[in-house]
Formats: sequence, structure tokens, C-alpha cells
Amino acid sequence: MSQQTAVARRRGRPAREHEGYGDTREALVRAGVVALTTKGFSSTGLDEILRGVGVPKGSFYHYFGSKEAFGAELIDRYAEYFARRLDDFLLDEQEPPLQRLRNFTSDAESAMARHGFERGCLVGNLGQESGALPESYRTRLRQVFDDWQQRTARCLEAARASGELASAADCQRLAAYFWIGWEGAVLRAKLERDAAPLRLFADMFFAGLPR
Repeated sequence: MSQQTAVARRRGRPAREHEGYGDTREALVRAGVVALTTKGFSSTGLDEILRGVGVPKGSFYHYFGSKEAFGAELIDRYAEYFARRLDDFLLDEQEPPLQRLRNFTSDAESAMARHGFERGCLVGNLGQESGALPESYRTRLRQVFDDWQQRTARCLEAARASGELASAADCQRLAAYFWIGWEGAVLRAKLERDAAPLRLFADMFFAGLPR
């Protein structure tokens, strides 16, 4: 190999597989999700995330086309994770439908406690800052909330079919009410560093269901 050829091959962007491209990109996504569940969008600086992963700021656009694209990836990744988590509970046929939803709320409480109530819901956090977000984020956040609501409505419909809920129960409205209230309880629990808001909302929600 000539010296000229060797120099030419060293120019430009290194081959992705030789520099752990996928691993570094994944580390950035994980760090970004943690940051947004803890602080939200406005309080999280890109420099902070890059330092935590050990990626120079000038290399950021090697992994993401823009800051907006990075944020969109974080929303999508969290939405995928949370949908799987919901399904683990709401599709558990070993439990009656309403108990599945109770189990979800109990697990969420335990998860927040493990992190000292410092982490909340990424989607809920961003929703609180909607005025400062790109319109594309607002649209995606609405879609994510709707997806969670539909999964919950199907669980409530199963409860209605099994006789746990009254036949006239409006499962769509109940699911919407659950997520409106639950996100508020998560925010309050994070603020107070205490599980009481989560328990209060869950207790009131289940007590108020039409039987």
C-alpha cells in the first residue's frame, strides 16, 4: 500500500463499525432518556449529555442529523419502552383486567421510589413544556398519549366484558381520565418526593369505577 493511499483512507468519517458507532449512539439515547425523565427538555443541556457519554460536541452530528432529530429519537425510544411495559401488565391473562392496571400503578410507584422520585415520565415532562417544543414533538407526544390510552381502554373493555365493570361503562373516557390524572400524580410525586399522590389517585380511580 502506498503512503498516498494510506493517507487518503484516513481522511473523512471513520467506518462506523470500526468506531463502535452503534454502541455510542445507543449510549447517547440512553443518557438522553435519563436526562429528560429527570429534568425535562428546557433544563437539559446537550453538553451535559455529551460529557456523560464522553462524546465531543463536534461529533454529535455524526450520530444525529440535528438536535430536533435527537429529541424525536428519545421520544420514540421511550414510547416503545413504555408500550412494552404497559403490555407486560395489561395483557397479563393470569390476572383479572382491573388487577392488571393496579399492578401497573404499583410497579410504577416502586420504580419511582427506586430512583428517589427524581425521575418522572419523559412524555409527561415534555408535555409540561409544550410551548417550548417543536411542533413535530407536540404531534408525536399526542400520538404517544393516545396509544397508551387505547391500550388502557382495551384492558378496561376486558374488565367490562368479564363483569368487573358495569356494562354501560365508557372505557374510552375512563382510559382518558386515567392518563390525565396519572400523569398529574406522577408530576406531584416527583415534586414532593413521595408516593402519596400516586396512591391517592389510584385509590380514587379504582373506587370510582362504575360497577
